[in-house]
Amino acid sequence: MTDPADPSGPRPGETAVALPPAGDAQLRFIGRIETPFATRADCPRQGDPDHGPDCLIRLDPVWLPALAGLEEVERLQVFYWLHEARRDLLTQRPRHASAARGTFALRSPVRPNPIGLSTVRLLHRDGPVLVVRGLDCLSGTPLIDLKPLHCPHAAGRATAGEA
Repeated sequence: MTDPADPSGPRPGETAVALPPAGDAQLRFIGRIETPFATRADCPRQGDPDHGPDCLIRLDPVWLPALAGLEEVERLQVFYWLHEARRDLLTQRPRHASAARGTFALRSPVRPNPIGLSTVRLLHRDGPVLVVRGLDCLSGTPLIDLKPLHCPHAAGRATAGEA
């Protein structure tokens, strides 16, 4: 039942998991990403959701109910923590550039809060494991969040029995 004093509380049909109180900007890693990339040099400059290698997103099983309905989405935004990135550079000189630029003018993983974002194609789901294409991060990268990317011109994905 919804408590009128707490409008952010669960509404009918919603479920929640008990978590300890979060600290200031505390992130909760919800899983790990498996890619064929062992080093930063192995990672593509940006992932390709149409031609990149198949990768796995393994969510902690506690988040399994949060995946309900995800099969209807073709593309996802994947947010992850670039755990091996430096966090102290104000300017950087990319390999392909002749001059340095400010960190916030680059898509480099080196940044004060190294949050990565990729748009991926969801190939299929097996329980808490998603098979996707389009990631550009190291294997073992902590997962922060997933969001569906709804394309206005894309039709919904076929589910079993709709072929």
